[in-house]
Amino acid sequence: MAKKAPAGDPVQDAPQVTAPKHAAAGLPAVAQTVKVAGAQMGARRATLTLLKVNQKNGFDCPGCAWPEGDHRHTFEFCENGAKAVAEEATLRRVTPDFFAAHPVSDLARRSGYWLGQQGRITQPMYLADGADSYEEVPWERAFSIIADELTALDSPDEAVFYTSGRTSNEAAFLFQLFAREFGTNNLPDCSNMCHESSGSALTETLGVGKGSVLLEDLYRADLIIVAGQNPGTNHPRMLSALEKAKRGGARIVSVNPLAEAGTERFRNPQKASGLVGGGTALSDLHLPIRLGGDQALFRALGRLLIEADAVDHDFIAEHTHGFAEYEAAARATDWDETLAATGLTREDIDALYRMVTGAESVVVCWAMGLTQHKHAVATIREVVNFLLLGGNVGRPGAGVCPVRGHSNVQGDRTMGIFERPPAPFLDALRDEFGFEPPREHGLDVVRAIRALRDGSAKVFFAMGGNFVSASPDTDVTEAAMRRARLTVHVSTKLNRSHTVTGARALILPVLGRTERDRQSSGEQFVTVEDSMGMVHASHGSLPPASSHLLSEPAVVSRLARAVFGDGSRVPWADFEHDYDLIRDRIARVVPGFTDFNARVRRPGGFALPHGPRDSRTFPTATGKANFTAAPVEYPRVPEGRLLLQTLRSHDQYNTTIYGLDDRYRGIRGGRRVVLLHPDDAAAHGLADGAYTDLVSEWTDGTERRAEGFRVVHYPTPRGCAAAYYPETNVLVPLDHTADTSNTPASKSVVIRLEQPTPAHV
Repeated sequence: MAKKAPAGDPVQDAPQVTAPKHAAAGLPAVAQTVKVAGAQMGARRATLTLLKVNQKNGFDCPGCAWPEGDHRHTFEFCENGAKAVAEEATLRRVTPDFFAAHPVSDLARRSGYWLGQQGRITQPMYLADGADSYEEVPWERAFSIIADELTALDSPDEAVFYTSGRTSNEAAFLFQLFAREFGTNNLPDCSNMCHESSGSALTETLGVGKGSVLLEDLYRADLIIVAGQNPGTNHPRMLSALEKAKRGGARIVSVNPLAEAGTERFRNPQKASGLVGGGTALSDLHLPIRLGGDQALFRALGRLLIEADAVDHDFIAEHTHGFAEYEAAARATDWDETLAATGLTREDIDALYRMVTGAESVVVCWAMGLTQHKHAVATIREVVNFLLLGGNVGRPGAGVCPVRGHSNVQGDRTMGIFERPPAPFLDALRDEFGFEPPREHGLDVVRAIRALRDGSAKVFFAMGGNFVSASPDTDVTEAAMRRARLTVHVSTKLNRSHTVTGARALILPVLGRTERDRQSSGEQFVTVEDSMGMVHASHGSLPPASSHLLSEPAVVSRLARAVFGDGSRVPWADFEHDYDLIRDRIARVVPGFTDFNARVRRPGGFALPHGPRDSRTFPTATGKANFTAAPVEYPRVPEGRLLLQTLRSHDQYNTTIYGLDDRYRGIRGGRRVVLLHPDDAAAHGLADGAYTDLVSEWTDGTERRAEGFRVVHYPTPRGCAAAYYPETNVLVPLDHTADTSNTPASKSVVIRLEQPTPAHV
């Protein structure tokens, strides 16, 4: 039934399946944390390390971007955060001898789970043209190889500089500074694949592409709507905030195709009642919405509020623009279309409406379930419309709350990691550093893959991440990467991207968040920005995994010196040795960072300014918050086909696979599963436990196939299916993207089910 895995690589397509859980965390989360942390770090090292996670004098968890409050628990981490820390602080090592024993042809056959479990990379490694094995290379030689390739390009725009969201503010600022001094705005990042739709919609409607709430606002909200988000797996510490909000009187609504354990009930492992009691029921209402139906739902709520005259007329008159056009569109809402789009009943929507009218303050939280559709930007604009109707922006307990994933993805964008930088930012760089930055817009992720595919980009440099596995259209992406002359990955651990290389390849190993960073001026710290715009320090405490590791700022600084020599006016060597000097420059370039070094040394850090939140000022083109009136869209699915969303298992973070169990969904020992409503499975003649191939279909006639998925009968909306990524990224075409943001539309993939290939029969 299952494909034969390489020796030592566990089979991932023959899972055991039980009923899904209806509560998250509790004793099972504690047990799993202890098990994983002990296996990777050892008991004593695990204890000392985990006590530093998310503390004011400790390091920021590399797991997610959820903020910390002023009053922190001794154990300020979640199960998945502990897994992320354990994999970085592991005692396992990947040495040059490992690479000698495992050529690239062998590594390429391995699963992402197996690669990640091997441990920390200890030395720089180089794959020569035509070679099949990485070999150790001195740092100076590595930088010389990169510099030779970059300076030989016909244009700086033939290079692509990608950034993962775990990169610190200091490293991100230097990375974008290097790219722009080199002469390009080709700075794609992981935001392009996740919350770009949020930034696009919020910048247009509110003037700031970030959330407008702080943690305290959740505690003061009357109603919290969690749409297209699974906090129990993706942002588990959010459950503690929701529990506190619930106990303060808030009502919580979950809008999601799947009923997830974390939003049903939370057993707080930091409290006795969560360990031995029943915990806290979180959701007062769950709406099992059809994939892509969220815009229609929020438009229907707008109609109901307008028809009942339950809107904040004073706020609308003083602070908004475009209401009349939106009102006309809302009043024209068609109920039959709304019910078809959402898959809900009128009673479902009325129940939510009653909760809205009973609330003085409303927060809407969302994640990838809203951002990764073709009409994602229009959907998030509709969320803003809904909140503006009630004046729920710029007052306590209310606002927009896009929940970011990577722990500093928002900070990277603040630091200038953006392919379409605003002119004032480039002007500030010019004035501060004495060179003219390029003004032409660069490449985002999708356009960078196209450029590599077409040969117009020749060097790919990744500051962290797992680009190959994170990107859509896996076969196209891998073929594109192989056309490059050089691929470079700044990494801590092995991943799939190290096995899909250009003609030459480098792996540059760096310090992690958990490790001490000692430079010639003394011990350094870095900073990050969380999902709510709070900036704080992160101090590593462990000895480095290897004496050969550099910090990310040191990598960028040394690369710049290799490329520019003595021809740069930027003090690159000084930046490597003293990060205070980097922060001084950030303070003079980036708005909101005045007196950066002093403010970030205060326990807990500081909040960046946010006009809509702080003063109800909206830096939009109209000077006000903008209502929009886009036509309602939702995916149409041909008869006999299903709509697939890609999602995470509980045992993974993005493309990092911690294990092969999705405890909350009842799936153990495997990942190649497809969740189907029993009626849909029956219509396709598929019993629970049967195997099928997933084939995606597109209007241009092309098809893509993901082979050998075990069918799991699951309570999903009729017509909707779900499966894990990155295994199903192969089904998402490069050109299937959200309007405006160009984010891959991985939550609405039309598929058919076919008899499995012979290897899986």
